[in-house]
Amino acid sequence: MIDESTQELHRRLADLRSEHRDLDDVITRLSEDVPFDQIKLSRLKKRKLVLKDQIKALENVLLPDIIA
Repeated sequence: MIDESTQELHRRLADLRSEHRDLDDVITRLSEDVPFDQIKLSRLKKRKLVLKDQIKALENVLLPDIIA
């Protein structure tokens, strides 16, 4: 049975993935507008990279790379 901390990690992972997808949509829409705010776009991309790192870290905790 999955304990509460593992369930919480799965919920957190789902939230991070959702925010990452949302940022991707915002970045796409923002970059289509001419002229676009380069500073805002840069900050959004940086936030997206931070989210990607957090997602990867949680995935590694939940699914450790076990050499069999």
